[in-house]
Amino acid sequence: MHLNRAALAIALVPVALTACGSSSTSTGSESTTSATSSSTSSTASTATVQTASVTVAGAPTVVLTTSAGLTLYYRTTDTATNVTCTGACAANWPPLLATGTPTGSSQVTGMLTVFAGPLGSQVLYNGHPLYTWSKDTAPGMATGEGIGGFKVATPSLAA
Repeated sequence: MHLNRAALAIALVPVALTACGSSSTSTGSESTTSATSSSTSSTASTATVQTASVTVAGAPTVVLTTSAGLTLYYRTTDTATNVTCTGACAANWPPLLATGTPTGSSQVTGMLTVFAGPLGSQVLYNGHPLYTWSKDTAPGMATGEGIGGFKVATPSLAA
């Protein structure tokens, strides 16, 4: 029986990675805020959400960003009380976490809140948990649009 559980666990790894839209793994160790980071999350004592214009699917789009300028995303399968990107998914899509109350620049017109979920205190914008994409390595990148149910978060994202 022990051998069957191990085989099942190994067999499920590709399924978990595929569900996140990637067949490769990433360490997700890059910090996407100005504070400390862990292997699967972007953390800051107080997360600051800003805006920037980036090219998304060939068109200039104003998106939400971290204080370091990295594009923020939301997952269409998440809700304000249920995060669906955990484990291997969160390694590729590090959640934006905060230990304090998140703040936004003047262009961030929606509501910023925090959800105490399975990944820690994840920042929500109008009820949508926010993530970065490990393949976006510099400000101005938005390469995660449409991958695994993730979309760029814009200031007009409705609750």
